[in-house]
Amino acid sequence: MNLYKTLLVFVFDLLAAALAWCGGFWLRFNFEWPAGFAPTIWLGLALLLPAHAFICYVAGLYRGLWIFASLPDLKRVLKAVAGALIVLVAFSLIYQPQPVVPRSLLVLYPMLLLLAMAGGRVAYRMWKEHRMFGALAAQGKPVIVVGAGRAAAMLLRDIEKSPDWRVVALLDDNVGKRGRDLSGVRVHGAIGALPDLARELKTRHVILAIPSARAELRRRLADLCGEAGLQLLTVPVLEDILSGKLSVNSIRRVEIEDLLGRETVSIETGNVISLLSGKIVLVTGAGGSIGAELCRQIAHFAPARVLLYELNEYALYSIEQWFAHHHPEIEVRPLAGDVKDAVRLQEVFSVWRPQVVFHAAAYKHVPLMEVDNAWQAVRNNVLGTLNVARHAQAYGAERFVLISTDKAVNPTNVMGATKRLAEMLCQALYAVQGTTVFATVRFGNVLGSAGSVIPKFQEQIARGGPVTVTHPEITRYFMSIPEASLLVLQAGSMSRGGEVFVLDMGDPVKIVDLARNMIRLSGYSEGQIRIEFSGLRPGEKLYEELLVDAEQTLATHHPKLRVARARPVVADLVMEVESWLRSPSQSDAQVRAGLQRWVAEYQPVSHGTASPAACEGRKPAVR
Repeated sequence: MNLYKTLLVFVFDLLAAALAWCGGFWLRFNFEWPAGFAPTIWLGLALLLPAHAFICYVAGLYRGLWIFASLPDLKRVLKAVAGALIVLVAFSLIYQPQPVVPRSLLVLYPMLLLLAMAGGRVAYRMWKEHRMFGALAAQGKPVIVVGAGRAAAMLLRDIEKSPDWRVVALLDDNVGKRGRDLSGVRVHGAIGALPDLARELKTRHVILAIPSARAELRRRLADLCGEAGLQLLTVPVLEDILSGKLSVNSIRRVEIEDLLGRETVSIETGNVISLLSGKIVLVTGAGGSIGAELCRQIAHFAPARVLLYELNEYALYSIEQWFAHHHPEIEVRPLAGDVKDAVRLQEVFSVWRPQVVFHAAAYKHVPLMEVDNAWQAVRNNVLGTLNVARHAQAYGAERFVLISTDKAVNPTNVMGATKRLAEMLCQALYAVQGTTVFATVRFGNVLGSAGSVIPKFQEQIARGGPVTVTHPEITRYFMSIPEASLLVLQAGSMSRGGEVFVLDMGDPVKIVDLARNMIRLSGYSEGQIRIEFSGLRPGEKLYEELLVDAEQTLATHHPKLRVARARPVVADLVMEVESWLRSPSQSDAQVRAGLQRWVAEYQPVSHGTASPAACEGRKPAVR
């Protein structure tokens, strides 16, 4: 079958050459047959056709598929036409000085040949696509595309072949594009005209085809879609489009992450390679949100072995299977264990001798740890950190990186106070014995982590509401899990020992605005999904901070990392805390009193009513 099609294309190209040669004479002599040039015409055909066949073969014209005729095929046609022109010039020179070949043929022949060969291929593609996809033009859901640039052009070409969508209009803020057509679709006006145009065209869907759009534009478009009850979709990032990955299947819903405006993080890979390449790396809490992403990022830097230490069996299995699927070349050891279990930790460190330790295991949920679980928060977050850190020192680990939180700053809750105490213990251990380099990395909320507000809002919206926000003024810092994990690796590679690194979290986000955006992105209005304010929960404050009052920050050579110069810790801190940790189970009140003894900035709130005023805390200082 392929040979048959190739033969047909070969015959077509020969006919195109013959028609171009004869048609050139016909045009030259005003649409009359030049009987006096008949010998030249026949001799020319006898020489040009074999030469043309050879040139077309060399140019690769029979490798392409006509149904996918495109610029590469046009380039091959141009090569063939250029070769044919060279043969024609040689033919005319051979018969000099007689003017047997009119000079106008040197222009007419290649023009007609190009028109026949290229036009035939384009016409066949148009006919074939009309047969295959023409019936789809009236099918699919009507959609308005925002943007009239390269991404939109690629998207429109792909949508023409899809039964799912039908583009009815384009919008773009570029005045020069208004009133123009792109792939037969009119650019109707600016983005602000979206609500009226959607009503006029009776469409409920919008696709943002500007991959480089800033967060401000995305938020503006989300607001317009929310007010008009439209569903907003988007295309992949610019890198995917440039690599040819843009297609109908790549269209996705706009997520809340798209509206937060976080810039892409770049790290100094040389330092991180030195930290991880060829090393045995231990990650505690390896199945959690941060721990698992740390493992995924570590895999890019060719570690010799990755030790996955995790208490949750399914989480451990999941991350182990990820390595088996994506990085089978890396040796992975899934190790079930609890950071509070010193015996198990000794077994792991003595057998595997990790060189780099990332300690991500922790209890992180503020309200859960605040009431009835305070002593368990202390044991997991403080004792667990001390256990892992002590074993890292004892078995000669090169670096130990503690994952901390912005809730450790001026803590008003048990969870934050335990993380601050864990930070202090790491500083104290390094001060006593500096062979293992200790570093702490402190950051705020990560998008999509287990227990974060975003999955909770998604679940509430799916149920039809209401969406519960604790307070109209509550704010939080947000960053993506990959962004946080990359910066943790960067900080770990930069540390000289004892630092508390603070990540640049950008601007704080009001949770009520987050809720409103998520409602709108889900295609609802606040009239359909209402927001209720439930009051601050135990231990919760309105504003999270990244630095305590007694600290100052120093810039580093990385723009998203600063170093907090924390107040000195007491020399016998480790011994005192260890003595406390050996105590029997303590009540929540006893735990808070004990934490206040070492964490001077810890100011627990009353848990009777958890009023907003009591839990407000201090507004973050300008950094």
